[in-house]
Amino acid sequence: MNEAGAPSSLVPVLGFGSNAFRGYLKRMRSAAIFDLDRTLLDGGSGPTISRILAEEGITSGEVPGQKLLYWIYNTFGENRASMVVAKQGARFAKGWNKAAVQRAGERVAVALQDVLQPFAMAELAKHRKEERLLVLATTTPYDLVAPFAELIGMDAVLATRYDDTNGVYNGTIAGRFVWYGDKRDEVADWAAANNVDLADSYAYSDSRYDVPMLRSVGNPVAVNPDPRLRVLAELSRWEIRYLDAPPGVRRVAGVELQQLAFPFLQPELLLYADLTIAGENNIPTEGPAIIAANHRSYFDPMAIGYALAKRDRPGRFLAKSELYKMPVVKQFMRSVGAVPVFRGTGSDEPLHAAAEALAAGEVVVILPEGTIPRGEKFFDPQLTGKSGVARLAALTKVPVLPMGVWGTENVWPRNAKLPKFLNVKNPPAVSISVGTPVELAYKGVEKDLDTIMAAISAQLPPESQIKHIPTEAELAATHPKGK
Repeated sequence: MNEAGAPSSLVPVLGFGSNAFRGYLKRMRSAAIFDLDRTLLDGGSGPTISRILAEEGITSGEVPGQKLLYWIYNTFGENRASMVVAKQGARFAKGWNKAAVQRAGERVAVALQDVLQPFAMAELAKHRKEERLLVLATTTPYDLVAPFAELIGMDAVLATRYDDTNGVYNGTIAGRFVWYGDKRDEVADWAAANNVDLADSYAYSDSRYDVPMLRSVGNPVAVNPDPRLRVLAELSRWEIRYLDAPPGVRRVAGVELQQLAFPFLQPELLLYADLTIAGENNIPTEGPAIIAANHRSYFDPMAIGYALAKRDRPGRFLAKSELYKMPVVKQFMRSVGAVPVFRGTGSDEPLHAAAEALAAGEVVVILPEGTIPRGEKFFDPQLTGKSGVARLAALTKVPVLPMGVWGTENVWPRNAKLPKFLNVKNPPAVSISVGTPVELAYKGVEKDLDTIMAAISAQLPPESQIKHIPTEAELAATHPKGK
């Protein structure tokens, strides 16, 4: 291909300045190219493939040292030693019946769905929506991964192909061993043959051995990068992703920021609030859930975080978009996987982002009131909310857990810029209570919303239902300072 991205053979015919050539460029497509192991998958495909080949009677069983090799690969990533072994795979497969291996590949396809990264399908869907071709580029033998690629909606598979004679593998590789520079060349040849502009394309990989392929596209993405790729990605300002978490989530030594904080989120270590948590066992240790809580203070997200920490579950908070206008806060919100809500726009984007997180097995936290009630509304026993939580519940059918938050306004009233950190001698009482899943009929958003808000109210202490006539000072505390 020439510098403009068109096959050289077309240049003399069309001419760089011709209308036909410009039309040709407009017809060029982009692609999203994905590595398989430790990128789309949570770990390597090797253990699954080995098990199924043995169960199908194609191999005699486990090779000595195989488990250790897989552990090293899954823990530290790709290495030259493992690739030397992989390149000998064609020799090991000599004499295997190709049709039998292809049948095993059908089983592999089903089994690999269980080790797909939680956000992998959402990433594929994003590129599909933007009309990019989806490509799987992997060293793994074609006959074993092609069914999986088809199952998840790939348009093309670039993989190592074992040659055969009369349907029996003959111990050689047909074409390239799709690894390192040869993987880049395989991608380049495919792009040229399919009128794909790599400068407008994406490539995803975890391995520094895929750097040639990553550098060949305009949008390289390091996914769960091995140490050397991570350094290169940071220096090159490439996007770094973890497909087991929402976009933007940051990690330190492979651990999410929220989870790093969990050991310190113990109520007894919270000196300026007397925090009690009840019903935290209703939060599942795995699988999706919507937590719907009332809103009384800027301290609410932190208090809710204490409850989530007890179950070791990061929470994806829906947060008003105004927070994303503050530089430091914006970066923090993205780093913990918060979902921005653009109030007043009618956009369904936050709903879809939350649904993606739930589909990936995450906990999504919503404060249905949308904002802290002001003035006398703050003291109203009747909670009112917006329909988003009910719409999300109807869309996903995942459990909705009601959470009652009480007393947080005494830690951080709305008219204060910071929490009352120094109030350690007589810290105010704060309570969090988590209920069992709300029983929803899904026969109308308004009815479901009423049911959810009533369930939240039921988690609040009895005094929440007593009509309170606020003092002027109490009313002032419900408004932002200066308003």
